[in-house]
Amino acid sequence: MSIKKAVIIAGGSGSRLSPITNQISKQLLPVYDKPMIYYPLSIVMLLKIRQIQIVTTAESNKFFKDLLGNGKKFGIKLTYKIQKKPRGIAHALKLCKKFINKENVCVILGDNIFYGQSLIENINNSIKLFSGATIFGYFMKNPNKYGVIKLNKKNNPHKIIEKPSKFISNYAIPGLYFFDQNLLKFAKYIKPSKRNELEIVDILNQYLKLKKLNLKIFGRGLAWLDTGNAENLLTASNFIRTIEERQGIKVACLEEISLNNNWVTKKFLKRNIKSYKNSTYYQYIKTLIK
Repeated sequence: MSIKKAVIIAGGSGSRLSPITNQISKQLLPVYDKPMIYYPLSIVMLLKIRQIQIVTTAESNKFFKDLLGNGKKFGIKLTYKIQKKPRGIAHALKLCKKFINKENVCVILGDNIFYGQSLIENINNSIKLFSGATIFGYFMKNPNKYGVIKLNKKNNPHKIIEKPSKFISNYAIPGLYFFDQNLLKFAKYIKPSKRNELEIVDILNQYLKLKKLNLKIFGRGLAWLDTGNAENLLTASNFIRTIEERQGIKVACLEEISLNNNWVTKKFLKRNIKSYKNSTYYQYIKTLIK
C-alpha cells in the first residue's frame, strides 16, 4: 500500500485536561520542549508523507496556522479542516473527504506519541503488501480507556470494542491507522454511538467483517504515550526529557527530519531560524546546520 496523504486529528475539547484546555487546544500544549502536535507530525514526516491535513477546532485553527503555516518551512504541504463539535474520529475523516479523495491515507491522533527503535521500518513493513486497513495492537495492563481488540483462539482479531466496560483483552489500539480507498465508503454508513460520536472502531469492524483488516502487534521495545490527561502529559514530558538529555538528540525535531529527507537545505533552514537565538530547540538545529 502506497501512502501519500495523512490526516492528523487535533480537534476535540480536551475536557480531561480542563482547566488547562479551557483556552487552548490540547495538541498545542507543550510536551517537554515542543508542542504536542510536533510528535504525530514527525511520525507522518518520517513515513515520507508530505500531503497532510490537520483537523482542528474552530477556536484553535488560527493558532495551528500561526505555528505550522502551510508547511513550507518543513518541506511539506499542510492544509486545515475545522471540526466545529467533537463528534468523533470518523466524523473528522468525513470532513476530510475532498482531501482524501478516494486515496490511501494515514490517520494519526494529535495527542499520541510513539517512540522506539525500528518504529518506522516496522510500520512500513506492515502496510507494504497489504490492502484494506492496518491497525496496531499495544499490550497494556488496563486498556479499557481505548479501543480494545478482542482476539479469537488463533490470536486473530475477532472484534474491536471502544472503551469496553468489561475486560476482553490486553491489546489496545494506538491512534495510528492506515486505510485504503474504501475508507470514506465505509464511513458513509456508520451511525452515532451511545456517546453520540461517529466511532473509528465501527469503520474498522467493517474492514474486519470483509477480512480486510491487518493487525500488527507492537513489540516491547516501542513506547506509546497518550497525553489525554494531566498525569500522562507529565509522564510524556519526562520521557522525552530523559531521551533527549541522555542521547543528546531531539525527538520529533521537524526541521531535522525535513533535512534528512532532503526536503529542505541547510541554507534554507539557516535563513528560517536566524531570528531564534535562545531556545535549546533552535540551538540544536543550528548544530545540525554546522
